[in-house]
Amino acid sequence: MHLSCSHSWQVTPQEAVVIQNDLRGKIIMEDNFGRINFVAGVDVGFEDNGRITRAAIAVLEYPSLALHEVSVARCKTSFPYVPGLLSFRELPAVLKALEKLKRLPDMLLCDGQGYAHPRRFGIACHLGLLADLPAIGVGKTRLLGTHDTVANTRGAWQPLLDKNELIGAVLRTRMGVKPIYISTGHRISLRSAIDYVMACTTRFRLPETTRQAHKYASAV
Repeated sequence: MHLSCSHSWQVTPQEAVVIQNDLRGKIIMEDNFGRINFVAGVDVGFEDNGRITRAAIAVLEYPSLALHEVSVARCKTSFPYVPGLLSFRELPAVLKALEKLKRLPDMLLCDGQGYAHPRRFGIACHLGLLADLPAIGVGKTRLLGTHDTVANTRGAWQPLLDKNELIGAVLRTRMGVKPIYISTGHRISLRSAIDYVMACTTRFRLPETTRQAHKYASAV
């Protein structure tokens, strides 16, 4: 796999912030992709009390959502847990998992935030930019921003705002369950991100991409 850009992972938190600020201007927040035949969920877990990072990528056929390929990679955890800088802790293992795939997916759905991030550069932005793939942030919880109440209807959503800036969407994927937080990662618009997340969601709260990746990222 050829990375569209690269940087050192052996950095301090202060240096990581500088990298985020430098790279965020390269993010494309509009649709820039062709036919989508394979979508992938990206999730990360930890082993040995956090000393080992375990990344899983589950590639699903689209639109059938049949599981096509799974890649799991481990590496030594080299960056501390710092809110807002999780990509520096998790992406070295994720990139190793991507490299192990027989075929790169056409779109990534990342467990975490994209543009809905204090510096507008969450893990979905970071990974999408490095891999030069369309990427979506699919967060289970809100990192920041405010929103109105989301109607209790499948597919209903409300804008997620931070200081009057639209940073994402709060999406109800199933009636009677908490909404999830969707934001652009790279090479996709927010509207399309919502549509693809819904297309990847069946009868559960989380899309199948996330569910499958989480199963392998958290397996013992």
